Amino acid sequence: MVLRFSTAQSSVTMALAVMAAVTALSAPAAAKPKRPAAAVEATAPREAGEPIMAIVSIKSQQVTLYDADGWIFRAPVSTGTTGRETPAGVFALLEKDKDHRSTMYDDAWMPHMQRITWNGVALHGGPLPGYAASHGCVRMPFGFAEKLFDKTRIGMRVIISPNDTAPVAFSHPSLLVPNPDAIAAAPARAETLAREAADAAKAADEAKQAAATVARETAALTASLRKLQKLKARADAVLASADKKLAAAKTDDARARAEEVKQKAAVSAAELASQLETATSAAASKPTVAATKEAAKAAQARKADAAKAASDAKLALEPVSIYISRETQKLYVRRNTHKQAPDGGGEVFDSSIEAPVTIRNPDQPIGTHVFTAVAREGAGLRWTAVSIDNGDDARNALDRITIPQEVIDRIAPTAMPRSSIVISDEPLSKETNYRTEFVAVLANQPQGGFITRQPTAIATRDVQEDDDGFGFFSPRNWGGQPVQPVDPRRGGQPYRPMQRGWW
Repeated sequence: MVLRFSTAQSSVTMALAVMAAVTALSAPAAAKPKRPAAAVEATAPREAGEPIMAIVSIKSQQVTLYDADGWIFRAPVSTGTTGRETPAGVFALLEKDKDHRSTMYDDAWMPHMQRITWNGVALHGGPLPGYAASHGCVRMPFGFAEKLFDKTRIGMRVIISPNDTAPVAFSHPSLLVPNPDAIAAAPARAETLAREAADAAKAADEAKQAAATVARETAALTASLRKLQKLKARADAVLASADKKLAAAKTDDARARAEEVKQKAAVSAAELASQLETATSAAASKPTVAATKEAAKAAQARKADAAKAASDAKLALEPVSIYISRETQKLYVRRNTHKQAPDGGGEVFDSSIEAPVTIRNPDQPIGTHVFTAVAREGAGLRWTAVSIDNGDDARNALDRITIPQEVIDRIAPTAMPRSSIVISDEPLSKETNYRTEFVAVLANQPQGGFITRQPTAIATRDVQEDDDGFGFFSPRNWGGQPVQPVDPRRGGQPYRPMQRGWW
């Protein structure tokens, strides 16, 4: 019995050892992370609102669109292949073209193209092999790209993340809080100021024309006065000569001829004296050229002030976007004017606010975080946060920022849904210009498909003034900059805004 038990015990021991060995051998395989499931096209089981943002995950090769209440559409994508990677960062839609042909890649068809940089990065329909395969763009299924095309608008936020991320509900005292009274009064105020700007522009034109008329008339009158003065002097000389001849006459006949000459000279001198007096009086009664020039200058200043006020009032009806860069220690504000750019496609974005900003512990990474007002909530706004580079978490990032009160006072009262605040370690890319909202790429991610492209060439050209309240904007402040060598660490050239005062 003892022998049989020992044998049985040995058998059990051996069996357990074999099982342990098998388990040990299989353990590493079980510990390997599973490949993420392939992204599939999907639509939320509810009525979709207007898309507010799109988030592209390079890791999952998926794009997800969100409205105010959550995700509404998902689809697989194909981003840039190795060496031509799609840049990770913060973008916005700049231009849409239903039947676009590439100017960089042999006239390649890019249907339902939605551009996010002017150097050639876009969302568009294309083949999806199931992995990253593009030259830097984000390819979407053809049918999905078509469906999406009519649902988006210029300026919609596009976030390209190296990893999976999604917006989460967020609140913080530093987020913009609108003033209901200011919002209610904004449309009427914009209309009133637009009329005042039109009146001021008309008055400035009239003052300019009046100054030009006075200048012309004064020049003509001055010339006439000089001519009359010369003729009067000549007539006076003739009269004086006649007096001398009359005094020197020795005969009656000579005296008679001299007297006749004197009388004619006297009449001519008297007539010229009268004309000169009348012309001098007329000249004295006219406004001076200097005075009319000063009046025209003052009218032009009133026109500029009125246009600026009308512009600000009209911009207050648009969502506002704020970008805060730890790199530059500055805050930048953008609003879409909905004016077509004069030197190419896209629309002009106002950039009239740029200010220094205080960041606590500026040497410490802050990450890249996008805060978006997705809907009204009572008298305020409902916000979400998306983080794509966690140098610091979103709440701590906002805690470290002190926005100048002057900026808050100017933009917060009329803040509305789709307004946003972006905080990042990164400077704005050189791709940010008057035809973009913001373009910022993550320096710690590859951007092969971005830095291998030519930087945007912006023509130096003024936007002519008109009466729509946006005539103040001048692209010359952005154009004409020399092209510098591309810095691959920054995904393109650094952003160099014009040097000027804050407003």
